[in-house]
Amino acid sequence: MKADKNIATYRRMRAQPLWRLLASGNGPTVIGLLQAHLYEQERSLPASILFERLTRDLEELRAQGDDLPQTAQAYVASWLGDGYLVRRYPPGASEEVYELSTATVEVIRFLSSIDQPHAAATESRLSLVIQALVGLAEDSDADKQRRVKRLLAEQSRIGQQIEAIHQGQLRVLPRDTALERTREIISLADGLTGDFRRVRDQFEQLNRELRERIMDSEGNRGEVLDSLFAGIDLITESEAGRTFTAFWRLLTDPEQSATLEEALDGVLSREFVGELAVRERRFLLRLTRNLLEQGGAVHEVLQTFARSLKHFVQSREYLEQRRVNQLLKEAQRAALTIKDEVKATESLQYSLVLTSSRLRSVSQWVLHDPSLQVAPEAMHAAEPLPVDLESVSALVAQSEIDFRTLTEHVRARLEQCDQASISQVLEHFPAQQGLGSVVGLLALGSRHGIKSDSVEMVTWVGEDDQRRRARIPKIYFLKERLHELV
Repeated sequence: MKADKNIATYRRMRAQPLWRLLASGNGPTVIGLLQAHLYEQERSLPASILFERLTRDLEELRAQGDDLPQTAQAYVASWLGDGYLVRRYPPGASEEVYELSTATVEVIRFLSSIDQPHAAATESRLSLVIQALVGLAEDSDADKQRRVKRLLAEQSRIGQQIEAIHQGQLRVLPRDTALERTREIISLADGLTGDFRRVRDQFEQLNRELRERIMDSEGNRGEVLDSLFAGIDLITESEAGRTFTAFWRLLTDPEQSATLEEALDGVLSREFVGELAVRERRFLLRLTRNLLEQGGAVHEVLQTFARSLKHFVQSREYLEQRRVNQLLKEAQRAALTIKDEVKATESLQYSLVLTSSRLRSVSQWVLHDPSLQVAPEAMHAAEPLPVDLESVSALVAQSEIDFRTLTEHVRARLEQCDQASISQVLEHFPAQQGLGSVVGLLALGSRHGIKSDSVEMVTWVGEDDQRRRARIPKIYFLKERLHELV
């Protein structure tokens, strides 16, 4: 029967986390909670923060009538065992960090594609396929004459386009087509995060396999050991390692990075971007940073595995591990030898001394008294800290600020004077979003203004009706650059 192979494959897949999560009875609840906390904004959370947020959501769901009797810690432990979550211990961290497994990310992306499907055959997707095929055909062609002929034709076409632009014939993509291509680019870039997770899983699997081969190899040396002693980085030199290294080299190339940043700035300045959803605009704003963060995490895992494997061999730790492994195998062989002579329920008349801990009554414990640690003096208000541009860029990427209104305020102020600082703009147009307005003006100033060497004080009123102030870099908006503020 031809279906045998497919049936066996699907039965194997049904036991994997991806299928089990989709088929579980409380799958919608689990997927919704994990997507809200570990996919849409943060991609990893410390255990304490994740437990706190899940506890709050579970209480709200119980109030709505959902049957969720366990605690957040119990659910997280269950999801970790089922393969829906991954737990890691970053170097220097005070607690474990949780993030979605590769299977859970694939489930969320699969369900999102069903909930918001693409058109059956869009122009942009067909254009991507055609361009990829044309590029493949050209780059793999070894005929010099054909390649020169194509380059000359391309040169002629570019010349005709330049001439047409000089004559006023400028073709701009229609709004619907531009939106369609932007969403296709977002979909492709979002898929890279899943690729990063799969590559990291491949490195972890490769690291385990190499250690198992070292443990199982007979004699003092083996193929893996010979390579490591010769200074060969087996993880980096693997197929997955070479592929990711090439990708990482392209991502961190200064020229490519500058090209990507310039293209992103150009797209974000177009009018049609305003019709994208908030999530899509936020994704474009954080695209470069997300790629570098995800790629950097995988690169760090790659380097850590390579260093730990070399240390495992060079420190001779593998010899002790191999000795323990051999003792376990000998014990198993001895047990198999006498399995027919000694029954499992038969008493061996042997006492095994185990380690134990001394139990103490709870009443003997001394509770911590926070009052003993209180400072004798009253707390004084500290001077406001200066706000640097790096922290501002991080805040902008994580918040939705009304840049259109802020731009109108700056333009209105420059119509009355030749230049204006951020504090002067706020004097005439108070911060409607509190700190968000200050951050937004700093972001506009860093892009379209001129930064001086001095600082200035700005004030705003927060949502709690409390007035606050901060020292920020003094940035001037100039009337001669008014055309940039669109």
